[in-house]
Amino acid sequence: MTDSLGRTTSVDVAVEEVIRRPLSVVAAYASDPSNAPEWYANISGVEWKTAPPLHVGTKVAFAAHFLGRGLRYTYEVVEHTPTSLVMRTAEGPFPMETSYRYAPTPEGHTRMTLRNRGNPSGFARLVRPFLTMAMRRANGKDLEALKQHLEE
Repeated sequence: MTDSLGRTTSVDVAVEEVIRRPLSVVAAYASDPSNAPEWYANISGVEWKTAPPLHVGTKVAFAAHFLGRGLRYTYEVVEHTPTSLVMRTAEGPFPMETSYRYAPTPEGHTRMTLRNRGNPSGFARLVRPFLTMAMRRANGKDLEALKQHLEE
């Protein structure tokens, strides 16, 4: 597995969900880091390190809880278009890339893909298969929460 820079990764998890809302609505909401605590179960806080609005180079710090551990990490936006958002860790427990891809469906809805790729270190490297399963489960639940929130 490789990330968008061609580096070998040991974790690569992608989940997708069709959300019955137009692409512009889904992308605007999901790509706004301030909304993350509303649909990511494990994210408890967001701090903009650079001023909004979101653009390539934006840095955002997140406080999260995953697998019984508190995590703090900062992402830097490396791609932001109407149909995508890609962020990489600028600071954090291990290198990670998170990407959102948005595609319209023939019905006018949005297929969103959430993908995490990275290289866990330390203890996380030792439990990589379990980490991968836990990430897939968490990401699936997060996209389902996003779907429910936006389809209300």
